[in-house]
Amino acid sequence: MKKNMGNLDRLIRVMLAATIGALYFKGVVTGLLGTILLILAVVFVLVSLVGFCPLYALFGFRTCKNS
Repeated sequence: MKKNMGNLDRLIRVMLAATIGALYFKGVVTGLLGTILLILAVVFVLVSLVGFCPLYALFGFRTCKNS
């Protein structure tokens, strides 16, 4: 797995995940939508840590300049 995500892309995903997590745990987003968004936030963090997005690979898109 080669990295296909740049640093800015990874930072944006982590910030979105933090925002979703804060909204969920403050009770602003609840129910099924809250659960789906929380799962999405976890996926964002995991993908950002690895630096590889499967959807980017599927569509041949990359924001990483190193590889």
